[in-house]
Amino acid sequence: MARRPTPPGTPEQTGLGHVADLVRSAIPPLHPAGLPFVAAPLAVAALGYRRKWLRRTGLFAAAACATFFRHPHRVPPNRPGVVVAPADGEVALVDTAVPPAELGLGDQPLPRVSIFLSVLDVHVQRVPVSGLVTEVIYKKGQFLSADLPEASDANERNTMVIETEDGRKFAVVQIAGLLARRIICEAKVGDKLTIGDTYGLIRFGSRVDTYFPAGTKLLVNPGQRTIGAETVLAELDS
Repeated sequence: MARRPTPPGTPEQTGLGHVADLVRSAIPPLHPAGLPFVAAPLAVAALGYRRKWLRRTGLFAAAACATFFRHPHRVPPNRPGVVVAPADGEVALVDTAVPPAELGLGDQPLPRVSIFLSVLDVHVQRVPVSGLVTEVIYKKGQFLSADLPEASDANERNTMVIETEDGRKFAVVQIAGLLARRIICEAKVGDKLTIGDTYGLIRFGSRVDTYFPAGTKLLVNPGQRTIGAETVLAELDS
């Protein structure tokens, strides 16, 4: 899950401890799903250390995978009623659309924000709003480029529905892309999630759609960059 800020009153580190904290803050940790992808090329580099080209290729591949699977620390806003971005990336669509049919959320268009993730973006997904997981549904499909509008309906996807304490429902859809072949969702029906928590991962290149309750005013525009768990997509009326 998403790491939280250091609690107030925690003594400051000094000496080597302070240096270690600086290094940890500058180099994001690795998501556990990335461990095999980093370990394999490192093993190749170690076994082929006598061959410069093999050693360098293994080290480069390990560094590239570590970058892709990075899991940076994020701190969500503390004001009530906000919905944050579930992913890092570029806002591809801000519109209204009918949510995935398998969710049973009706056939009326709902406000939607689509975020496109390139292979250079952080690929973990964050919980956009605190609430109870009421649905988690995986659906097979195609692997069109995730930045195409039709990818929302045609591509392989995993959808999670979160219901807030006041009964509002949000749907977050992890959509596979042209290169993506694996969607990971660690949340299960009945889980109580907190805004900003990490709940999933898509590899490699993908898209995340968020559907909001009818009447929600969206605060982002196409082309805007988002930071997962921190960029505010909408504010809900109390």
